[in-house]
Amino acid sequence: MSNESALPAAMPSATDAALAPGAEWWRTAVIYQIYPRSFADASGDGIGDLPGVTGRLDSLAALGVDAIWLSPFYTSPQKDAGYDVADYCDVDPLFGTLADFNAMTARAHELGIRVIVDLVPNHSSDQHRWFQAALAAGAGSVERARYIFRDGKGKNGELPPNNWQSVFGGPAWTRVTGADGQPEQWYLHLFDSSQPDLDWNNRWVRDQFLDVLRFWLDRGVDGFRVDVAHGMIKADGLPDYTPPAEGGSMGGGTATLEPGISDEATDDPPYWAQDGVHEIYREWRILLDSYPGGRILAAEAWVDPLSKVANWVRPDEMHQAFNFAYLETPWAGKDLRAVIDDSIEAFSAVGAPSTWVLSNHDVVRHASRLALTADNLQGHGIGPKTVGLPDQEVGLRRARAATALMLSLPGSAYIYQGEELGLPEAIDLPDSARQDPTWFRTNGERYGRDGCRVPLPWEADAPAFGFNGTGASWLPQPTGWSALARDKQLGVQGSTLELYRRALELRREHALGSGDVTWLDGYPDDVVAFRNGSVTVIANTGTKPIALPVGDVVLSSAPIDGELPGDATVWLV
Repeated sequence: MSNESALPAAMPSATDAALAPGAEWWRTAVIYQIYPRSFADASGDGIGDLPGVTGRLDSLAALGVDAIWLSPFYTSPQKDAGYDVADYCDVDPLFGTLADFNAMTARAHELGIRVIVDLVPNHSSDQHRWFQAALAAGAGSVERARYIFRDGKGKNGELPPNNWQSVFGGPAWTRVTGADGQPEQWYLHLFDSSQPDLDWNNRWVRDQFLDVLRFWLDRGVDGFRVDVAHGMIKADGLPDYTPPAEGGSMGGGTATLEPGISDEATDDPPYWAQDGVHEIYREWRILLDSYPGGRILAAEAWVDPLSKVANWVRPDEMHQAFNFAYLETPWAGKDLRAVIDDSIEAFSAVGAPSTWVLSNHDVVRHASRLALTADNLQGHGIGPKTVGLPDQEVGLRRARAATALMLSLPGSAYIYQGEELGLPEAIDLPDSARQDPTWFRTNGERYGRDGCRVPLPWEADAPAFGFNGTGASWLPQPTGWSALARDKQLGVQGSTLELYRRALELRREHALGSGDVTWLDGYPDDVVAFRNGSVTVIANTGTKPIALPVGDVVLSSAPIDGELPGDATVWLV
């Protein structure tokens, strides 16, 4: 390729100590997730792109993050917003070119920001050349063995191979038609029918992805966030499975397998968290360790309990795993203390840092979620007909307090774009504007994830609030977001943006990421109180104000007048 000579170097370590065991950069990093199609749009077509990211990196450097993680920007039909990959080694024209990626990575590294890219190994797009070859080659071929094709049940194979359901709703199997026009085998897709699952028992598939890793490592990326990292390997025989009614779509909980299957197999669905996935990551870890600069793997693994999640970050596997147990913990002191203890214990047991996260591109933004008054399962989203919709004022107050608590904890923290502006979930999107496959596959019964993916507001008085210069936006932006635009908050005391900036500054200054938690006694159940190094942190999840200990207030999520009000967090030194 013509731009090979311009490949950016990997982010160098500031000192040799940054890579010393126990002191690696990723153990304490604050990582900012960029959802490229909604971050910034340089072309003006209404969809964010890589040049748009490059143009806004200075803002992230000023915020104080250590790394960015970009959701997929690869060549894709965009049936699932890029998580349906048609070419793992190229940039979709929607987002730019490989040269644009090189320029973005180089600029990030100039600013001291590392670059982590998304990898989607569980499935490809049905437009990928591998799957197209599998369709053309027919049953029993080498090409079909790269995916999970099976004969159907019933007299003429007219029934799916098993009863598995898609994460997005509906059956997880689609039947293909042969060249003669006759129906034949079925293929598995745990997500949309346009996302066929690869067969990771196939050595050819494993080798292809090692090449994909090398391609991006050679371009200077500092790591990979691995989508559906608890997937890829399926249980032998693909047994029937009925998920628990109360479970989220991505795993967790127990359910019932078909008769004859051991009770020991009911801990996880037969398509999530199978032991064989760990062999894959051990092989990947060897490859990443052969590159300089501390390249990392971060797992999206929806697995219960935390002690099991820790299996993904054993010393010879991945470096980090998202702490979804923390994300899903209600805003209640007793529950928060328990999950903090459990997290630190589970991850420390394998020598890994705990991670902390409150929002991402798949869940309701925490400025809304923390004020919901009814259950909301992961992946279902919220909309006008949702029961228990949040009070926006309460949601933002709790979100600010929850963030101040999260950023005081030891380990690594993830921030989702726009949460530093206090953005709520966009609830009132017109049905005609919705694009999430979940909305369509459930016939509108689940709203899906569009509400957390609306393009960001940068400048209050600009077209599309500064997302671009044309006013185009792939999802409509709420008019009320003008008051939340970055330029309306920058330098404004008490704004959510300044709360984040100050928290990240103090987190570095007091080395909170490498500290530890010492619980403080004498507080009621709805208060979280601990000391991390020189900082005392108190979060009041209740409604009654509480007295503060002696100390200088260096950060507060809400105004303080002698006492800490409810739904507020304070740092004192």
